[in-house]
Amino acid sequence: MAARKPKPPFRGQKQQTGRSGKERKLAVPASHDAPEYRPAGKLDGKVALITGGDSGIGRAVAILFAREGADVAIVYLPDDQDDAEATASHIEAHDRRVLLIPGDVKSSKFCNDAVKRTVRELGKLDILVNNAAYACDQEQITDITDEQLDRTIRTNVYGYFYMARAAVPHMTRGGSIIMTGSVSAIDSQPELIDYAMSKAANHSLVKSLSQGLIEKGIRVNCVAPGPVWTPLATLASRKDKDAKNFGKDAPMKRPAQPDELAPAYVYFASHADSSYVSGATLLVYAGKPSPV
Repeated sequence: MAARKPKPPFRGQKQQTGRSGKERKLAVPASHDAPEYRPAGKLDGKVALITGGDSGIGRAVAILFAREGADVAIVYLPDDQDDAEATASHIEAHDRRVLLIPGDVKSSKFCNDAVKRTVRELGKLDILVNNAAYACDQEQITDITDEQLDRTIRTNVYGYFYMARAAVPHMTRGGSIIMTGSVSAIDSQPELIDYAMSKAANHSLVKSLSQGLIEKGIRVNCVAPGPVWTPLATLASRKDKDAKNFGKDAPMKRPAQPDELAPAYVYFASHADSSYVSGATLLVYAGKPSPV
């Protein structure tokens, strides 16, 4: 029998806007372990690099990749060392190697160094998951400062571009690049103008890059979640009532849990499952028709 998922209202949120969110500060613990999932060795011998792999969707993806046989490198902000170490313990529990790489994807040098370190210490790079993101809601476009806009675009757009550019020379045929997009890119959310714009850019990058890498045998795809119960989600909500009611307007009247997203990443990472799929955006938002 499927376990029941938490529904709003959620109580006691303590995330601080402008900082990186913490798993331990979620009012209700998020689910990352996917207890109903059955691994099949789909990623045996692979090496994956996941940005934002310390918490939220990134942690769930890292855990499922490890369960499927991959070694995993995790990129995360230095302030999130505790969350990164918790994720590492999950990966090591499945007898896979894990590499922790603190830094900021807004820096092209850091992205280059992160890829080189992954290849040097784990031996190669087969899968890149661009997942790190920043969001902060605002009521009006006039409330979005230059500083917020710069952080949103440099994290969500430049960071994805920098990591892909650094990774491609090290990847061989059968490789996979997966972007975390968002329903915000295809369904209007007026309080997340800059974030939605950045996610639309991610979706566009998938379409263009997938065509450019066909001859190299590297597939590029996108997972576009609806609301997901992560530190980023509660961090983005400036109003306490918005955090408490997060996901209430979804068709299922709740946000997804991170481990409900992770199997979609396994699908795109697995050559056996999706060898003929590139340039696709998969909307993971139950009850919401996909316009993609």
